[in-house]
Amino acid sequence: MDRQKANNLSPVVLAFVGDAVYSLFVREKLTFSSDFKCGELNKLATSEVKATAQAEFANEIMPLLNDAELAVFKRARNAKKANKAKHATVAEYNTSTGLEAVLGYLYLIGDVDRLNYILNKGEINES
Repeated sequence: MDRQKANNLSPVVLAFVGDAVYSLFVREKLTFSSDFKCGELNKLATSEVKATAQAEFANEIMPLLNDAELAVFKRARNAKKANKAKHATVAEYNTSTGLEAVLGYLYLIGDVDRLNYILNKGEINES
């Protein structure tokens, strides 16, 4: 998808895609870094993808975002959402939505290198 089309999508739709991207990243990272059984992997993944943990992650990667990504983040953070935070503050939920939107945006425009850079908090993976 080209950048213009991605920018025209609802930020909540970008977050919808980004939620799946982040969940897959976390599950893949846990699978490669441990030999836990499925139930334990699921508990660990759930603790990393909840809004509070995503908000923490978003605050860590904020300095890595460029102007376009920051604009997507802010649009999503400030967007009206159909769902309310269940186990997080409104601020944490809004921040996690911003993170998910950035990840969804990068995925949809096909910028996998940038996506991996952000997901790995700027650390270069030499694998």
